[in-house]
Amino acid sequence: MAWRAGLSVPAEPSGAAVQVAMGQIEWAMWANEQALASGLILITGGIVATAGQFTQWYFGAYSIVAGVFICLLEYPRGKRKKGSTMERCGQKYMTKVVKLFGPLSRNYYVRAILHLGLSVPAGFLLATILGTACLAISSGIYLLAAIRGEQWTPIEYKPKERPQVGATIKQPPSNPPPRPPAEARKKLSEEEEVATGVPSGPQENPIPVTDEVV
Repeated sequence: MAWRAGLSVPAEPSGAAVQVAMGQIEWAMWANEQALASGLILITGGIVATAGQFTQWYFGAYSIVAGVFICLLEYPRGKRKKGSTMERCGQKYMTKVVKLFGPLSRNYYVRAILHLGLSVPAGFLLATILGTACLAISSGIYLLAAIRGEQWTPIEYKPKERPQVGATIKQPPSNPPPRPPAEARKKLSEEEEVATGVPSGPQENPIPVTDEVV
């Protein structure tokens, strides 16, 4: 810490620390949220342009269709490399559909080019130009994620294996608790032998037995 005018001022982070922190960011997660919001903005602007019968209202109709497509594509979140990922409500159904496109949906280079291409026609209308700018930003973030080697991975949960019934059943203890100490158990057994007169150990036959061969 550097001391200035009697106050402690935290030192600025070094360039290496900033690079490490930037390397830990998963840019695809930010791009996904940005693209989903861009699709909603496109739909809203398209509805305003179409309902208001703007001069080029057909660009508004296009924005509605493009916005719906983007929202359906971006609704299922991808799995993070580290840590857990929170699913959106009902995204497992859309995940199955997005998986059908194979590399086209997993590769972020494809998504970056796709979003940039979809944003161009909507830029010719004032009501949808905000959605165009937001979608262009998400395209740039997807490009950065692709350069860093990220790709879309579906969130899939493996079914839990049910334990076998026989493996979970355990035999009850022969001497259930509470158990007295070992010395007390030994003394108790000796007292029982004295009371009953029957020793607990091996017994000897008082009459000797001999084997006679006739």
